[in-house]
Amino acid sequence: MKITIVGAGAVGASCAEYIAIKNFVSEVVLLDIKENYAEGKAMDLMQTASLNNFDTKISGCTRDYAKTAGSQVAVITSGVPRKPGMQREELIEINAGIVKDVANNLITHSPNVIIIIVSNPMDTMTYLTHKVTSIPSNRIIGMGGALDSARFKYRLSEALSCPSSDVSGMVIGGHSDKGMVPLTRLATRNGIRVTDYLSKDILDAVKHQTKIGGATLTSMLGTSAWYAPGAAVSALVHSIVCDQHKMFPCSVMLSGEYGLEDLTIGVPVILGKNGIEKIIELNLDGDEKNSLIQSAEGVKKTNNILSEMGLF
Repeated sequence: MKITIVGAGAVGASCAEYIAIKNFVSEVVLLDIKENYAEGKAMDLMQTASLNNFDTKISGCTRDYAKTAGSQVAVITSGVPRKPGMQREELIEINAGIVKDVANNLITHSPNVIIIIVSNPMDTMTYLTHKVTSIPSNRIIGMGGALDSARFKYRLSEALSCPSSDVSGMVIGGHSDKGMVPLTRLATRNGIRVTDYLSKDILDAVKHQTKIGGATLTSMLGTSAWYAPGAAVSALVHSIVCDQHKMFPCSVMLSGEYGLEDLTIGVPVILGKNGIEKIIELNLDGDEKNSLIQSAEGVKKTNNILSEMGLF
């Protein structure tokens, strides 16, 4: 079982590390455009194998998509990362061309591949992949909601003074500071709604901290985060490869669900061996529906830039 990760930077290398450590695939291929960069990252990671007790082979290559042939899942992390003060949407002109070329190269060598998009702006890059490739929609997945939900649960666990493992919560909507819709009404601690524990003011603060979670880290690190994105990707890949049928919010193409069409945005899905096995329609209240619609409008506005660029 082979997994390919395109882009051997901090996020791509973290994806490779977490996938390898879980020991559920035979090979991870790292690919990058920088000479010997992916090869070096792969060698460094392989030198941890005896220490971390994994048998997964990690290999690297420079621009050689032939070495990705036969991949079951491919992860696209390549592109320019966010810098302090930047919005994800500002990256579109640079990253769109990169993602288009990468996706088509991957499909040429692995026609049945399932593609996970990490590159920002993530919802729009996922939409672009739908438009410039011919693979079925169930095989194109945007990672953002899984990461946003992990950040949401982290903030909830802080507010509750409890382990994150006690907390269940989900973020839907666009993967942007303004577009995220943290579902505080539905979040629980061991089955009990967090609204029984936390005041509205505290929950509003949790929502705000979740929505600016990426920007907060970017301002602190000077670039985009990588550990949590890598862990989010590994969880999605694990569910697909091992046919676990786990539920994650992911950016997927909607065809009438939630009253939205021709749009990729974060909603809960079941992930298994076919990629997206099912899209789950939540029973949202009025405020949640309005927030999702507003988020969708923001994503559509960003998507329009793709048409202006003549990419499809």
